[in-house]
Amino acid sequence: MSDANKSEEFYSKLKIQLQDTAMWPTTYLYKFIVISETEKIDNLKGLFNHLGAVINTRASKNGKYTSISINVRMKNPDTVIAKYQEVAEKIEGVISL
Repeated sequence: MSDANKSEEFYSKLKIQLQDTAMWPTTYLYKFIVISETEKIDNLKGLFNHLGAVINTRASKNGKYTSISINVRMKNPDTVIAKYQEVAEKIEGVISL
């Protein structure tokens, strides 16, 4: 199975889970891990700033990685998934949790 098919399958399952577990619109918690580079962190924050998001960051013990938690009100599961895809496309090496 190709990476594109795995990704498509993952997002289909996620959409079903989101539809079944929340009343939309709702506040959604995104969690990401990136290498602790100011540019990557700022770029990631920038993708959510215009949405009125509450963004918290925390560096790892050795400072090599940064955990970023983002609470933001989203309209529906499709907007949640679209934002995950945008982050994956624009921020190299990001890990979505």
